Amino acid sequence: MATVQPEDHWLLDVEDLACGYGSHNVVSQINLSLSQGDIGCLLGPSGCGKSTILRAIAGFLPLREGRINLAGQVISLPGKAVPPEKRRIGMVFQDYALFPHLTVAENIAFGLRGLDRAERQQKVRELLDLVHLQDLADEHPYALSGGQQQRVALARALAPEPTLILLDEPFSNLDADLRRRLSLDVRDILKTLGISAILVTHDQQEAFAMCDQVAVLKEGRIQQWDVPYNLYHEPANRFVASFVGQGGFVKGRALGPDSIESELGVIQGNRAYTWPPGTLVDVLIRPDDIVYDADSPLRPRVVEKTFAGTSTLYRFRLSAETEFEALFRSHLDFRLGEQVPVRVAADHLIAFERT
Repeated sequence: MATVQPEDHWLLDVEDLACGYGSHNVVSQINLSLSQGDIGCLLGPSGCGKSTILRAIAGFLPLREGRINLAGQVISLPGKAVPPEKRRIGMVFQDYALFPHLTVAENIAFGLRGLDRAERQQKVRELLDLVHLQDLADEHPYALSGGQQQRVALARALAPEPTLILLDEPFSNLDADLRRRLSLDVRDILKTLGISAILVTHDQQEAFAMCDQVAVLKEGRIQQWDVPYNLYHEPANRFVASFVGQGGFVKGRALGPDSIESELGVIQGNRAYTWPPGTLVDVLIRPDDIVYDADSPLRPRVVEKTFAGTSTLYRFRLSAETEFEALFRSHLDFRLGEQVPVRVAADHLIAFERT
């Protein structure tokens, strides 16, 4: 599990937050804490409240319950809040929000009006170097690619040296390859500067690659706030288990605290559950839990395959009730309808009592 730190070590501390619009609470009982230099993420399906939490942290939405602390200062309480412009929080938006009539350098310098001209120019040069846009200082946003515009938006947000950066779906307008590369570049930049950030996204790969801590949300509540490894291998509930990563459930019956009988054989793992023997359960089987084994008597049939270059994702059917997926290196090439010898190697046993 994630390491717990004393309260005064948190840069950002959100306690029992509730807020919304009109008479409706969009989010409630929100608790999360972020250390200096860490990158957190709000991950979940559309409409789960991710952007609402971000707006509350930024100061654009008042609290109905709870409080928000930033760098040791209470910045939001019900009926009392520090104005957004005084929170030292930078924001990067999905649509970049650049000024089209200003050059790249002028966009970055926009928030540096408290500096004299020489200091402002020096700061802009440093940020242009940081985001690798040294040669585009005099260009206007319309002449830049989407990835370049997002770098400008990040540099502009970093210019006033904020305590925290909020990133609201910043890469969603970019193609998959570019968003993957840019998200890693942004992580490197933030880590180099030691600046903390909160990312809002619905993309799990982006969240896991970029962030130190991730909150999985459902219907306005955090289901689990944890490191990516724990979300994948130690999910707190069935929703997190289903939402994070790939996989599906197969029916089983508990034999003991760490072993379950199923159509795939007896599955054993690292968890000790408290249910009595005979309890009906559902076991989560992920594609990486299945391995090819030429000597295995378990031979499900291939019903679907998706080639992805270095690997192939197979869907197997063992019976009318039992289907599961497996990810094999692409050199193992099986035909649709072929029966393939496999076995379960689920070191992390994830199961829930059947309801």
